[in-house]
Amino acid sequence: MNDTVIILLEFLVVLAAIFIGARKGGLGLGIFGGLGLAVLVFVFKLQPQSPPVDVMLMIVAVITAASTLQAAGGINYMIHLAERLLRVYPPAITIVAPLVSYLFTFVAGTGHIAYALLPIISEVATEAKVRPERPMSISVIASQQAITASPISAATAALLGVIMMKNADIQLMDILMISIPATLIGVIVAAIVEMFVGIDLEKDPVYKERIKEGLIKIKKSNEEVKINPGARLSVVIFLLSVVAIVLFGSVESIKPSWNGVPMGMPHILEIIMLTAAGLILIFTRTHVDKIVSGSIFPAGMQAVIAIFGIAWMGDTFFGGNLEFFKGLLTDMVTEHPWTFAIALFVMSIMLFSQAATVRALMPLGVSLGIPIPSIIAMFPAVNGYFFIPNYPTIIAAINFDRTGTTRIGKFIVNHSFQLPGFIATIVAVVIGFGMAYLIF
Repeated sequence: MNDTVIILLEFLVVLAAIFIGARKGGLGLGIFGGLGLAVLVFVFKLQPQSPPVDVMLMIVAVITAASTLQAAGGINYMIHLAERLLRVYPPAITIVAPLVSYLFTFVAGTGHIAYALLPIISEVATEAKVRPERPMSISVIASQQAITASPISAATAALLGVIMMKNADIQLMDILMISIPATLIGVIVAAIVEMFVGIDLEKDPVYKERIKEGLIKIKKSNEEVKINPGARLSVVIFLLSVVAIVLFGSVESIKPSWNGVPMGMPHILEIIMLTAAGLILIFTRTHVDKIVSGSIFPAGMQAVIAIFGIAWMGDTFFGGNLEFFKGLLTDMVTEHPWTFAIALFVMSIMLFSQAATVRALMPLGVSLGIPIPSIIAMFPAVNGYFFIPNYPTIIAAINFDRTGTTRIGKFIVNHSFQLPGFIATIVAVVIGFGMAYLIF
């Protein structure tokens, strides 16, 4: 059996593990990633690469801080502020809602915060007679794009770890200077397009039918929202920790150093996030048991397990066949580096995780000699998991839209999130290349 056939069989194992894991959901990706790794190692005799320990520890630290923030009531307080902002001028919700979703995800480092925003967006849009599909779909996409701009997201941590192994001079701010404006512009362009998508709400046949059947009753907001005593302080502590991470990632001189070697950003991020969690517990008197009972902690730990299995399997597959892929892709990627973005997009569809996609494929891109600025410019391309509409935030958005305008079409892929997803991602990558050219 020749080498090409063996590599093809190994690749089928990887795809099977991803497919079965995605179908199982939850911890499935990580578990079946580990099973696929076992087949590669014990059957095909590939040497296992090192597991992505630094990336996983960074994610654990961020999850701990964000979960503590939620336990202290900080997330609820932020949602309360968001609702007040969204109700200032409801007709503009298609523009305002995705910006709020982007901001919240940027600050929290997780797109799962969108679950709390989506019902608010749906109700405000319905009350304002704005087709909810418009703000709902782009808000979900905005929460995905913001992951690739947040300084504390798992995906950004993974990218930083990959890049610093190749070029220690690249800092967190180098990534953010490209990813923030690129993704933000992509979201705004997609939001503007969404303002003209679909017929007006009052003309929509599904909405009219639901009104006729009495299935829709406009809910009014409850202005009396109970805020925990330490909620505001927990938000302040968390935001200051995010600012501190950005500062340490931007100013080399303030990093602690030993024998002339500055502390790495993974360790700095981990220390600051754990410190923020500790300070929130102390000053807000939050009970530590509440940290694991919120929605952020289990969702985040599932991401850690997914990265553990999938990224380790991916690293082992690509690392064991690196020369083959270099020979296959080097000429194409050297002449047209942007084509690697397509591979990132396709891989993200299968992995349903930006961080796992980064860990699985970005090392290959670096080893192929793609310039680091181009690698950063293509970072938003890992947001392709909107393509198949089975990601939790997508399903949640469909369910929260009582009018039925946010939907999945007969052919599955013709759903409400496809257009804003492609527009935001393509625009972000194009702007990213432009920013990389100007900065580097």
